[in-house]
Amino acid sequence: MRPDRPLIGALVCLATGVALIVGYCHGTSGISLAYPFTGSNLHIDLTTSGPGVPGGLLLVAIGLLFLAWSLLAAIVSQISLLFQREDRMESIIDRYRAPSFESDNYPDPMTEHKREV
Repeated sequence: MRPDRPLIGALVCLATGVALIVGYCHGTSGISLAYPFTGSNLHIDLTTSGPGVPGGLLLVAIGLLFLAWSLLAAIVSQISLLFQREDRMESIIDRYRAPSFESDNYPDPMTEHKREV
């Protein structure tokens, strides 16, 4: 189980969902900076209406599910690396490579071979 595809799907769904929510929003924002930083504040008022509400929330929920799935896949992948056996398919394929062309079976007559005397 590889975590790369669910992670890509999670990022796409999360980005699209947040873009829908922010794209259909209308509101105000304000920032106040003061010298003692404890007096600084940031106020953001977002109100989303229309198709951005159900579509954005649905895509964010699907993105969070994909993110949880990719996290689980990454944990399972790391655990399986701890208990890696030698007869796994990847190690069998790496040990044997079939010739891809007929010329791989025979030496090239155009190459120069040096003989030791």
